[in-house]
Amino acid sequence: MELGDYLSVLRSRWITVAVVTLATLAATALATLLATPQYTSSTRIFFAVQAGESVSDLAQGSTFTEKQMASYAEVAKSPIVLKPVDESLNLNADPRVLGDALAVSVAADTTILVISATDEDPVLARDIANAVADQLADTVGGLSPERQDGTEAVRATMLSEAQVPDSPSSPNTTRNLALGLVLGAVLGVSVALLRAVLDTKVRDEADISAISDITPLAAVPLDESSSGHPVFMHDDSMSLRAEAIRRLRTNLQFVDFGDRPSSIVVTSSVPGEGKTTTSINLAASLADAGARVILVDADLRRPSVAKYMGYEGRVGLTTVLIGRANVEDVAQPWQGTSLDVLPSGQVPPNPSELLGSRAMSRLLTDLASTYDVIVIDSPPLLPVTDAAILSKMTGGTLVVAGADRLHKQQLRSSLESLEQVGAHVLGIVLNKAQRKERDRYAYEYYSSEDPALTGTRASRNGRGSRKAAQAAATHAKRSTWPGERMSVTRR
Repeated sequence: MELGDYLSVLRSRWITVAVVTLATLAATALATLLATPQYTSSTRIFFAVQAGESVSDLAQGSTFTEKQMASYAEVAKSPIVLKPVDESLNLNADPRVLGDALAVSVAADTTILVISATDEDPVLARDIANAVADQLADTVGGLSPERQDGTEAVRATMLSEAQVPDSPSSPNTTRNLALGLVLGAVLGVSVALLRAVLDTKVRDEADISAISDITPLAAVPLDESSSGHPVFMHDDSMSLRAEAIRRLRTNLQFVDFGDRPSSIVVTSSVPGEGKTTTSINLAASLADAGARVILVDADLRRPSVAKYMGYEGRVGLTTVLIGRANVEDVAQPWQGTSLDVLPSGQVPPNPSELLGSRAMSRLLTDLASTYDVIVIDSPPLLPVTDAAILSKMTGGTLVVAGADRLHKQQLRSSLESLEQVGAHVLGIVLNKAQRKERDRYAYEYYSSEDPALTGTRASRNGRGSRKAAQAAATHAKRSTWPGERMSVTRR
């Protein structure tokens, strides 16, 4: 991944980053509030060697003391010092536990030892620090060799006694919250990047482009109420979904511009991606553009075109294929438009063989001589081979990819299966895509012209302007697919 990819992931998953960061910060704050306050009190001891009065004796004594400071620090935390301290304060504590409460360090480039004691009780912390310092001074004097006159060679002098601390040394709220914020941000970014790496679902057109060179022709936005309006090209013709289908219709004009297919198989990789809804609305959109279209329900396993469009589906494609009816007898017109619907008919025991039969090939040839466009709704590619069989017999295949429903490997496998049979893939339609707010606002702004203003302008322009507006509306409805009866090369 490049820097731009990382930034894109963070932009798309900023909620994950924010949630993890805030959760870590909240956990840090809670732990800080629940932590028991600890108080630290410190004392300082100066060590010196009682040497001769000459300069060389003083230098030798100072050097000796500096070398011994690390040893004195170890002695301060040893049982020889801590046991007497425990007895004098009546702590009844193990020397190792008492040693854990001590911090002994040597001030840089000096012979000063800093002894710090930490405890929940600030008074006890002071007493421990002072007791350890006093006991260490006595112990060091006994460990050092005596001088010739019988005095101690090393003298320990307390520079400052430990005092009762006014405020706790821990927890440090400011430091902990700052660390929690930084740690949360790091964890949030890490989780977002990990989710992006492990995310195998197709979510947008960029995921499709990363899988294949096949062009994404359109992105149909998600609408939770779509089940109540499957034919949204008529029920909700001004919606964003309807506009996406019109964009699909327009983009199909530029696929093999000189050899435009007259029959289109619409399929998907797995069930539930919205291939049937896409088939229905694409056929309705082509009919709105002036083409004579027939929609064929070739999903002979789980047919649903008739149910979505309110037709009786017991008689249809299978009835025609077995020779018990003609297309003219079973095809049903859709609401007075140039769209006819051929339902699936009864579910046969051998759908793959029926769809791959000569009767199906002859039917497609006959339909191509009557209709401008044949839209065929077929089963998903991965569970069964029906769609792959139909793809070899038609002019092109349109693959529907359901956002957040389909995995990338599934889409890749579907495209590979079509490639193996030599199918002509027209493009991919991303269905149920998440709507971008800026696109919705732009569409609403552009399509929200005040009809009252439009009517006022029309009345001012006179009758000639109204005729021109009517002519423009008729021309817009017919569009360029096909406009003039769709002159195409049949396959």
